[in-house]
Amino acid sequence: MKYLIVGLGNIGEEYRNTRHNIGFMILDAFAEASNISFSTERYGDVGRGRVKNRQVVLLKPSTFMNLSGNAVRYWKDKEGVEPENILIVVDDLALPLGALRMKGKGSDAGHNGLKNIAQMLGTESYPRLRFGIGNDFPRGCQVDFVLGNFNAEDRPMLNERIGVAVEAIREYVLAGIGNAMCKYNNK
Repeated sequence: MKYLIVGLGNIGEEYRNTRHNIGFMILDAFAEASNISFSTERYGDVGRGRVKNRQVVLLKPSTFMNLSGNAVRYWKDKEGVEPENILIVVDDLALPLGALRMKGKGSDAGHNGLKNIAQMLGTESYPRLRFGIGNDFPRGCQVDFVLGNFNAEDRPMLNERIGVAVEAIREYVLAGIGNAMCKYNNK
């Protein structure tokens, strides 16, 4: 069985440590924990490996967040992965910092990256892991907050929560979306 795990973010050094790039950060941590390395290929950085007897393809799209669907569709087709085996890892303003929510399908909830993926796949029926980035910003400053860096005092907790997200992805690959949701939602 093969899985496509996609971490959403924006390419470029100026975005490296921003809240919007938590998907890239989680995929980097997953790759390190799984001894998988990335290479630059069409539409992004791609890593291939195994989690026990399951094949995983990791993707960090180079298409910028709002056009992520182009990369997801290309790699879905190239690797022959069904939508139910595509996990999108994404930031979420509606969740407190570090909170995890895994779902088997759902709306884009106003997230332009998820909206584009749904358009390009022709369905909203694909799993996603939402990672809370909080919403501690003044009215009208959402873009600055999302594209801002995490605070230094958030780092220790953030690193621990990224580790939990890595565990949730492994659970999804090995035991399925239902088990991963039961084990890691609200944890």
